[in-house]
Amino acid sequence: MALIHGFHLRNIRGDILGGITAAVVALPLALAFGNAALGPGGAIYGLYGAVVVGFIAALFGGTPSQVSGPTGPMSVTVAGVVASLAAVGVSRDLSAGEILPLVMAAVVIGGLFQVLFGVLRLGKYITLVPYSVVSGFMSGIGVIILALQLGPLLGISTRGGVLESLNTVASNFQPNWAAVAVAIMTLAIVFLTPRKISQWLPSPLLALLIVTPISVVLFNDATLQARGLDVLPRIGTIPEGGLSFTMPNWNEHLPVIINAGLVLAVLGAIDSLLTSLVADNISQTRHDSNRELIGQGLGNTLAGFLTGLPGAGATMRTVINIKSGGSTPISGMVHSVVLLLVLIGAGPLAAEIPTALLAGILIKVGLDIIDWGFLLRAHRLSLKTASVMYGVLLMTVFWDLIWAVLVGVFIANMLTIDSITQTQLEGMEADNPIDNINAGADLPLTEDEQSLLNQCEQDVMLFRLRGPLSFGAAKGITERMMLVRNYKVLILDITDVPRLGVTATLAIEDMVQEAKINSREAFVVGATGRVKERLAKFGVEGLIDNRKEALEAAINIINQPS
Repeated sequence: MALIHGFHLRNIRGDILGGITAAVVALPLALAFGNAALGPGGAIYGLYGAVVVGFIAALFGGTPSQVSGPTGPMSVTVAGVVASLAAVGVSRDLSAGEILPLVMAAVVIGGLFQVLFGVLRLGKYITLVPYSVVSGFMSGIGVIILALQLGPLLGISTRGGVLESLNTVASNFQPNWAAVAVAIMTLAIVFLTPRKISQWLPSPLLALLIVTPISVVLFNDATLQARGLDVLPRIGTIPEGGLSFTMPNWNEHLPVIINAGLVLAVLGAIDSLLTSLVADNISQTRHDSNRELIGQGLGNTLAGFLTGLPGAGATMRTVINIKSGGSTPISGMVHSVVLLLVLIGAGPLAAEIPTALLAGILIKVGLDIIDWGFLLRAHRLSLKTASVMYGVLLMTVFWDLIWAVLVGVFIANMLTIDSITQTQLEGMEADNPIDNINAGADLPLTEDEQSLLNQCEQDVMLFRLRGPLSFGAAKGITERMMLVRNYKVLILDITDVPRLGVTATLAIEDMVQEAKINSREAFVVGATGRVKERLAKFGVEGLIDNRKEALEAAINIINQPS
């Protein structure tokens, strides 16, 4: 297996341009996600994560054109990890150095879980999530980002989850007007920048370049204090030396850390592989999902040792990379190298970035993450689908991200099974000769079979089952067992059944036995291949190759003297 999936130098110019463009987009987002995840002082760790995860995931991943780094779901999850650790008595103060090693331990464990997912070849299963669940989850992430950034947008310090953060804003509603002014300028730029300009200079970066200098001139600490106003919250001092190895702390609160690592792993896997599908669609390529999980896992593991925020495949950065010419892992690696150069050369300047500016950028990100198109139209397609989507959204916001996905997938699959079951049983309903309905009216009978059926009059109960029969169909079969008592002969036609589940097999066996108990005869017709082999292994009696033989046997039974 080659070291780098999809590596070649034929597109080096496009890869360099794509990587540089992706880095331009990633810079303000990485800082914003770091601030959102870890609070004041945490922005730089988002940039660390973008550098490390972006490079390693490109080097070892399975999606050539994908650009990885901190994302909305991952930053929201890290914020949840911080809140969980605070709930067990750990200080939230990053400067104290108490919480960061614990968070990084969760990041390392999450990366190792992702590597394990890839080694176990679970990639193809992770993407088998119904769209209603994905939509509800992503929209929930968007709502969480909006709720958590409301405080920083107003210059109000907040902590914790959605409810705690909103409660803090409501109970301590004292806006920092300098922060509000910065936020308004930022929102105006990210929402109103003409498309012709944003195609060349992304609006988040434009806001960073325009609003930061303005805030330094108009809202410096001396000016605000002279006017009796609160100082403007900023990112603050950037640690000197850039990336450095730090040993995470696995010695305390291990259950919380392992649980957090698993959550990060699952969300990162879903986030990355969904972005891989987007990349495949745009670039007309095909990714290796298991290799992608291994690459993402290695990137996050190393990020944890280098105090970087965990990352995943970033959809917007990946799309921009591809449209700018990037097509191989070189583009993702160039993106990381550019960010590293910015980190080394522009650290003192980054310290002056207002947190309200980052909050404004994230407000735009949150609104973009929400699946407005599906959110507003789901009820037109199906009330069940809409219920699943809205339910996952609410559980994501107010309960737990992983449980929201698990519960949503379970309910969505149950609804799907119910729908398939109803389809499987439609033929059974139609072919049931109750109240003098012709048993064979909906069956593709030959002339000979129709003639034999007519001779049976109302003494034969003829069922036809179609399609693969899962455990859902077993209930419908079982519910009809009592009808056997009304007829002398049961003919169960499974000619059009290519697959038979264990539960459905047992239901057929029970129906045959029910007929025998009530002194009736039962024939199972048309079984072939594995279906016939399974019925034989279960010892099901009355197996006949075709309907004509079964109808002839039925006539002989009917004509026998009582």
